[in-house]
Amino acid sequence: MSGGTERVRDGVRTAGGGTEPVGGGTGGTSDGPRSVIVRVPAKVNVQLAVGAARPDGFHDLANVFLAVSLHDEVTATPAEALTVTCEGPDADKVPLDRTNLAARAAELLAARHGIAPDVHLHIAKDIPVAGGMAGGSADGAGALLACDALWGLNTPRTELLDICAELGSDVPFSLVGGAALGTGRGERLTELPVGGAFHWVFAVADGGLSTPVVFGEFDRLTEGTDVPEPAASPALLEALRTGDTTALAGALANDLQAPALSLRPSLAATLAAGTDAGALAALVSGSGPTTAFLVKDAEAAKTVAAALTASGTCRTARTATSPAAGATILPD
Repeated sequence: MSGGTERVRDGVRTAGGGTEPVGGGTGGTSDGPRSVIVRVPAKVNVQLAVGAARPDGFHDLANVFLAVSLHDEVTATPAEALTVTCEGPDADKVPLDRTNLAARAAELLAARHGIAPDVHLHIAKDIPVAGGMAGGSADGAGALLACDALWGLNTPRTELLDICAELGSDVPFSLVGGAALGTGRGERLTELPVGGAFHWVFAVADGGLSTPVVFGEFDRLTEGTDVPEPAASPALLEALRTGDTTALAGALANDLQAPALSLRPSLAATLAAGTDAGALAALVSGSGPTTAFLVKDAEAAKTVAAALTASGTCRTARTATSPAAGATILPD
């Protein structure tokens, strides 16, 4: 990790000479703008179809995103320079330098408007870090929206989405939320209707998996084969539209599951523990190593989460519902 000195105080990491984190809505001076807090959701890929590697190294995708009710919060406060702090589970694994997508979001937005990115960004983590649930992407989208409001820029939504796409393939969906089909490398979104609530359990593994490494393993496993063009499943889209949990369970698919299991074989035991406990379906979330379990209802979610925790195959298990709203400014 780069970015100068690092301090730990009251469980909060700071870097680069940053200030201590600020609470909701009290930053700034008496005559200046106050802090802006944005809540942004995690995601699960209910379908992730992956095409062959392109000449630029990316892959064409048919990526059906569903936002879930696990959230990070990003607070933006006026400062003399760009600084980042972080607290929450696995905060020690979050970079606090310019490689953090929240910091990059502030820099890109400021550059578009010809201003200095002078802001303190505080990230309150609750989305698993490096877990295939777009936690870093969520922080980028959250910081982008928070800085836009803090600086009074009123950037058009289409331009915010362009900046999101520049930040990373999953960042646009973190801004939008709900449900959407991502094509291209996942950044071109078509919002999708969802006809009901879905209940999930997420098993958080020890350690993370690098998304580029998982895609590299996909390329290795599919070398010499005819990789089909990725396309969204009509049955899955219909299950989302009607809110049919059973139909959705039968349509879940992730082309990165095999490479994730190849790199982390122990995930197979986690998947088995969840299905044995009554989950309707199980899959690796995105590039992993978090595993996702679709369940019938809230009571079933509690049962499956307890069984996963007791199984010893994961670090912890979290329950959540979907769909969830995208990046949202919280009231003072």
